[in-house]
Amino acid sequence: MREEVSAGGVVVLGNSILLLRKYNGDWVLPKGKVELGETHKQAALREVREETGVKAKIGKYLGEIHYTYKENWDDSKDVHKIVYWYLMCAKNMDTVPQKEEGFVEAKFIHVNRVADMARYTDEKEIIKVALKELEKEK
Repeated sequence: MREEVSAGGVVVLGNSILLLRKYNGDWVLPKGKVELGETHKQAALREVREETGVKAKIGKYLGEIHYTYKENWDDSKDVHKIVYWYLMCAKNMDTVPQKEEGFVEAKFIHVNRVADMARYTDEKEIIKVALKELEKEK
């Protein structure tokens, strides 16, 4: 089984969190592969910037998620993926979705709706962790 390591961010601005809408309509958090020589934090910041156009600042480490997926739809090779998540803050709402990666929209969504809009259960859970951290900071 091949292992893949990624990092991403739950990017906050005021009372909203940044999500990306993929071409198929799914809303997801920004994340991507950690490149050789990069720290998890560096990768998370780079991926947020590349996928959304947003310059963010890292706050707290939120945790990691693990899952397995098939490398190709017709292949039986499993890939074990680890994603390291960070709470981040943005300075403005200016977004530019990375169309080459299949993203058609990058948008800040109100905290009351964001977990419901996120497509994947593991991302919904990391959003909930981020929201708890934000409550602690108040």
